[in-house]
Amino acid sequence: MFGRNVGDKFGVSDGAWRRFLDRDVTPRFPEGFTVHDAWGQWRDPRSGRIVREPSKVITIAASDDRLARARVREVAEAYKRRFRQQSVGIVENQACVSF
Repeated sequence: MFGRNVGDKFGVSDGAWRRFLDRDVTPRFPEGFTVHDAWGQWRDPRSGRIVREPSKVITIAASDDRLARARVREVAEAYKRRFRQQSVGIVENQACVSF
């Protein structure tokens, strides 16, 4: 889950998001992924206030192994660095998937 605000303002444009996908997500998950638009809410641990912001959610179907988990963490860290984010939400679920 990727918040698009930088500080208190909308900061991750559609173009910046696409570049992030091209540079950081696609090389790690070339088999594919799905992006969803979302609206997120979380409590800032520093100030205690509720923050609401437009967000993106990426769904990735990948093998359950160390390499895939490392790649997910790399994507999250790249987003935090590039867009000055405190956190990126990651949810892992086991599933039976076929295409």
